[in-house]
Amino acid sequence: MHHRLAKFVFNLWPPFLGAGIRVGRIAPDWRQVEVRLRLGLSNRNYVGVHYGGSLYSMTDPFFMLMTLKNLGKDYIVWDKAGSIDYIKPGRGTVTARFQLDEAWLQAARSATADGSKHLPQLTVDITDQQGELVARVNKTLYIRRKQER
Repeated sequence: MHHRLAKFVFNLWPPFLGAGIRVGRIAPDWRQVEVRLRLGLSNRNYVGVHYGGSLYSMTDPFFMLMTLKNLGKDYIVWDKAGSIDYIKPGRGTVTARFQLDEAWLQAARSATADGSKHLPQLTVDITDQQGELVARVNKTLYIRRKQER
């Protein structure tokens, strides 16, 4: 899927739309993604700050999709595990910026060249409008090169 079409689809996807999650940017090479979440009635918790589930949801598919788009159809890529560490209450608009570099992708290719599975851990920070850390999300991916038929 083209990066512009993907952005359009994500921004209309019901779980994101309902939570107020907006994809601001997907780089043409799928190595950078920026996602924002504005505080609203649909994503605030009892004490009036961002609901933790919405904070985690804004990070859910992106490392997996970015990796899959960069490694290609010869690879199986899944989200295996994830955790979130809440640092401070989220107010206003929060942002998560995802990035993959060529060295990381090359390491994944090397680790799976013989058909072995690779379980890399990636981290994305969620920051507020002042650039202060609101939450840190850790994701573990499952990557394996498909066997030739």
